[in-house]
Amino acid sequence: MRIDLHTHSSVSDGTDSPTELLAAARAAGLDVVALTDHDTTAGWAEAERARPDGLTVVPGMELSCRWFPAGSPPISVHLLAYLFDPGHSALATERARLRDERLGRGERIVSALADAGHPVAWSDVVERAGGGVVGRPHVARALVEAGVVESVDHAFATLLHHRSPFYVAKADTDVLGGIALVRAAGGVPVFAHGLATRRGRVVGDEAIATMAEAGLLGLEVDHPDHDPDERAHLRGLAGELGLLVTGSSDYHGSNKTTPIGACTTAPDQFDALLAAGTGAAPFGGSTGASGQHG
Repeated sequence: MRIDLHTHSSVSDGTDSPTELLAAARAAGLDVVALTDHDTTAGWAEAERARPDGLTVVPGMELSCRWFPAGSPPISVHLLAYLFDPGHSALATERARLRDERLGRGERIVSALADAGHPVAWSDVVERAGGGVVGRPHVARALVEAGVVESVDHAFATLLHHRSPFYVAKADTDVLGGIALVRAAGGVPVFAHGLATRRGRVVGDEAIATMAEAGLLGLEVDHPDHDPDERAHLRGLAGELGLLVTGSSDYHGSNKTTPIGACTTAPDQFDALLAAGTGAAPFGGSTGASGQHG
């Protein structure tokens, strides 16, 4: 089985619709794909309707969180949440707050860019998002189309970098609270790309151990932004803490160069994830790799 547990559609900051994303997953030879748009479940219904024969779809989300180290500024961390109840009231309320936070942040970034003379307009960015969750990739694409930068990656390395004067932080969820919310909703929380140092500051092993004590169930180890040493370290840490190990592409369509299925999850780890999730079921009546229903 080929299993990719982290992808984004146009419902958040990817370029493929959920239907297109699932078609790409099937064409790439995947047996299982998780839809994990940022802070929203808005793509779940389309994914369930559009699921190609032979493809299992795991409903999920990537929750925007923060780790608050003592005596230091907070660190942005992302929490993948799988198989949770989308109707769970507390988690639904937090999703809505985060989407509103993203919208206000995006507008402030675009306003600052425009005030500095860059030819971008908030109305164009909102239109480009197509009703989905607005994120920095939408601003990046506007900058590309305006000829300000060469690519989305260039935008993130310069004008949208966290050290740029145009950067605006979000009021994200405390990750320990986020883990508790996901578990309360019957979901499986997995720490996403935890050692992706190219993205900025990362948390240490003690923070991950604290997350595990709070109910974290897995680590995303095999990720395009982790080098071999980082993967080996996380795999060892997962073993020490008794956490699941996942792998995934973090696919964003044409917003990133990484193809869907670039990294994958081992079937036994997928079986364990299915067994832990009680809030929702995979689309497609999935059985796990062992042939037993999750």
